[in-house]
Amino acid sequence: MNSKPVAIITGASRGIGRAISLTLASEGFDIAAIARTSDSEGMISLQPEIEERGAQFFPIGLDVAHTNLHDETISSILERYGRIDILVNNAGIAPIERRDLLDLDEETFDRVLAVNLRGPVFLARRVAREMIWMKEKITGYRPTIMFVTSFLAYTSFNHAVDVCVSKAGLSMAALVFADRLSEEGINVYEIRPGLIRTELTSRSKFKFDKLITEGLIPQKRWGTPDDVAKAVASLARGDWSFSAGTIFEVSGGMNIQSI
Repeated sequence: MNSKPVAIITGASRGIGRAISLTLASEGFDIAAIARTSDSEGMISLQPEIEERGAQFFPIGLDVAHTNLHDETISSILERYGRIDILVNNAGIAPIERRDLLDLDEETFDRVLAVNLRGPVFLARRVAREMIWMKEKITGYRPTIMFVTSFLAYTSFNHAVDVCVSKAGLSMAALVFADRLSEEGINVYEIRPGLIRTELTSRSKFKFDKLITEGLIPQKRWGTPDDVAKAVASLARGDWSFSAGTIFEVSGGMNIQSI
């Protein structure tokens, strides 16, 4: 069994997932990095950066929507490391073409929910089952599951209704998992980013630049993937061990309601 703790990060090849992978490697975790393809440019370039931080890197190609492959994926991680300490359910997609609610495409809606909601829920279920028995086997074991959602969990965006619905559902999933797994000694948290500068948000950069200038974000700047990764690292260290089920807002104050 691995002497170091092991973190699984989905959507690890770019953006928020990449930043989380690098930060947790610096925190002393070996990294099982999941992306749709294990040999993408992002995954290939991530490996040396992880290893420079003294961590092992295990790239895994998995579309999280393919729940029939979850067993094989988790088994391969356990075969290599013998343990799973952290799961960060970060993978998520937006539709290629954003449409008004009244033009919503059913196939696209199903795909977004499969990746953003159904896949993370069933991956977390699979990992939680392993964490329960590992609790009795590993001294000092602190199993943790995190769901990365979005400010769109509580914000209406008529041209991304599928993302809004998926993130709202994932927010509730985090709460239900936290409720059920607290009795098993597994802490579950929701990380809720606001506007984070990534490839996914680059398509709307000029629109959001204007809105930020007009006061959309009280702290008046874009968030960065590192902002989110720092929150994940704090949770992974156990700094919030008595805060199961908490929503960690990383949005520059977008959640503040003011008049």
